[in-house]
Parts: sequence; C-alpha cells; structure tokens
Amino acid sequence: MRTLRAHVCAPPPGRLCEGPVWDPRTGELLWVDIRGGHIHRATLTTDTPDLVLSATISLDPPVSAVLPCTSGGLLATVGDTIFRVDQPLGPVVTLPMPDDGVRRRLNDAKVDPRGRLLAGTMAESGDGVGSAGLYRLDSDGTLTTVRTGVTISNGLGWSRDGRTLYYADSPTHRVDVFDYDLDTGTLGESRPFAHFPDGEPDGLTVDADGNVWIAVWGAGQVRAFDPYGNLHTTVEVGPSQVSSCAFAGPDLDVLVITTAAEDRAAREPHAGRLFACVPGVTGLPSTPFADERLVSVDGR
Repeated sequence: MRTLRAHVCAPPPGRLCEGPVWDPRTGELLWVDIRGGHIHRATLTTDTPDLVLSATISLDPPVSAVLPCTSGGLLATVGDTIFRVDQPLGPVVTLPMPDDGVRRRLNDAKVDPRGRLLAGTMAESGDGVGSAGLYRLDSDGTLTTVRTGVTISNGLGWSRDGRTLYYADSPTHRVDVFDYDLDTGTLGESRPFAHFPDGEPDGLTVDADGNVWIAVWGAGQVRAFDPYGNLHTTVEVGPSQVSSCAFAGPDLDVLVITTAAEDRAAREPHAGRLFACVPGVTGLPSTPFADERLVSVDGR
C-alpha cells in the first residue's frame, strides 16, 4: 500500500471548508466555508502545486456546496434552499423539510453525469438519526426525494460510465455503492463498499481509473480504494477533520483536500486549511448542472 503526504496550501483557514470542485471554464478551484457562508475561488500554481485565492462570495450561512452550471453561473446550497448565485440572484427551490422540531440543512451536493443535482441533508445538530435525506433537482427545476432515513448525507461520486454511485451516510462509518439509472436519476440495489472504523467517511471523488478517494473525518487522511473496495493508497493530511477532496488543474492531476477546524480540532496545526498532493493519477471531469430550462421560485 502507498502512503503519500499532502502539503498545506496558501489560502487562509476557514472553520468548515468543504465541497472542492474544479471549474475548467475559469481554470479555478471553487470551495465553500460552510460556517462562514463563503464561496471561494482560487487559481492553481504549477510549481508546488499551490492555490492562490482570487475571489470570495459571501452569503448568509450555512453554505454547504457550490456547483458550476452550463450557463456559466453557479448554484449553491444555502441552508435548506438551492440558490442561484449568478443573475438573476435568488432561490431556485426550498426543500420540504418535515415539521418535527429537527433543524435541518443541506450538506454535500454533486452533479450527476447527465447534469442533474443530487443534494443531501443533515440535522444541524449532527445527531438526528435517520432524519435526513437525499434529493434530486432536475434541469427543469423538479425536485424529487431519492432517499430517506439518512443521518448525515455526505460524499457522492459516480463511476466513469455513470452507472455506479458511491455514497456516504457518515455516521454509518461506511461508503455504499448503488446501481444508478442514468436515464431516470434513480438509485437501484446497494452494497457496502468500504468501512472506516477509525473515522467517518465524508466527501469523495472518483478518478479516471475507477479508484475512489474518500476523505476520512477524524482520521486525518484521504484513502483510495480500487473499484472492488480494496484500500491501496493513504494520503496523510495532518488536521484530523478531513472533509472532502477533488482533482484539480488543467490535467486534473492534483488532489486538493479540504479540512475543518471545528470545536477542539481548531487547535490543531493548519486546521481549516486546504492541502494538495500529486498522486500520479487523474480525475474525471465534473459535469456542470444543466440549468438551461431552470426557473427560480419567483418565476425568473
């Protein structure tokens, strides 16, 4: 098994950095600081590699994910609402949360290979067992519940052919693999893929060879598994709260890793910073959300 070490990048730390995604249109990395309500952009330098912060958009927190759109704009998940960050600025759809006294918010979100958005939820307290779900936003604005009974909906990633979805409900300490119907955006049969007894699986990404790179919250690592669930690479990051990862750069050959500085972990060196390494593989291009027919809730 290989062991790699990631190095810290230049952007200043956040409290709960998450959701890195490479935007090839601008040649920038996007990520969020959930607690701060910030959407950050950074360019990637080739020498170390490193990141240079270029812009920040601030919204009312929490902002849990940012997704490029085919129109050139951005979608963000803000509280319980999927929000348009470009013009016209405003909400697209608010999730129908149950009126049961549990405060919920959106969490990790990704775009499937056909341009649909899958977004999960969680209880704001983090301990609402079975109270969350997974939702799908289609290109025409239709919202569909994909899965219920989830506790903390997290990592999402598809195989190269798009017919396999890797998914983490973090408190289960497990990533599951689902058959995925590309024509309908629905989940089929599932089976356990990888277990994490020493931490919780968080954000994940899939490379061009089918390996699944998973951030392990609490363990200070990203772990890579082959398509059969065999661990073959560990990336030592440093801070314990490793939250997500994505391949970045023109060749998608740089693994960028986000971390958090929540509670006692805030005292750890470089907690909340971004990290990078070059693992010798390339990632899959991300698909932008197909927003050509999208109508906001105010009809614009």
